Amino acid sequence: MVWYWPAWLTLLALPALLLAEYRRSKTGKAIAKPIASLGFILLAWTAGASESVYGWLILIGLILSMAGDVLLLGSRRAAFLGGLIAFLIGHLLYVAAFFARGVDWPAAALAASLLAIVAAVLAHCFLHRIERAMRMPVVSYAVVISIMLALAVGTVFEQMSLLILIGALLFYLSDFSVARDRLLVQGFVNRAWGLPAYFIGQLLLAASVSI
Repeated sequence: MVWYWPAWLTLLALPALLLAEYRRSKTGKAIAKPIASLGFILLAWTAGASESVYGWLILIGLILSMAGDVLLLGSRRAAFLGGLIAFLIGHLLYVAAFFARGVDWPAAALAASLLAIVAAVLAHCFLHRIERAMRMPVVSYAVVISIMLALAVGTVFEQMSLLILIGALLFYLSDFSVARDRLLVQGFVNRAWGLPAYFIGQLLLAASVSI
């Protein structure tokens, strides 16, 4: 059996999720989002995640991402915080996975420096919009996802793993759609590009366990 078949689960559920978001259907989102997330977990497994330390770390990170996706379906602050923590731990596992695979540290350090500038500008512009109790979790998440992307850059320079870089970059960019929706302007347009970026990024990271 071809190992990449689970990707279709995500790719077919994604339009249904976007339609549910457009129609603001809670039931539609509750069905489509977990199915889309399950696709990237199954993809990692069929791609051989159980055969390496890197694969296991990515797989567990993907499972935590699915947990975060489900938690973020809720509208309460506790659900948002739980989802944020699940994603944060998932990113830490991605960081560990990239470290285990091999990183070009000068390249990672340069990327981290540039991302730190981006983070500082965003914090200056938007941190005051976040309620005080949520600032530390949000800042912690931003730091960890920036480190994750920096190490993904270092991994590319070490092993030319473009799947890792593109996947990590799409995941990173998808968070801007979430931030824009919560802090600036709410609307379907944020999800219209943010959700495809997120799920395709996760699929690429899942597929990277095969190389």
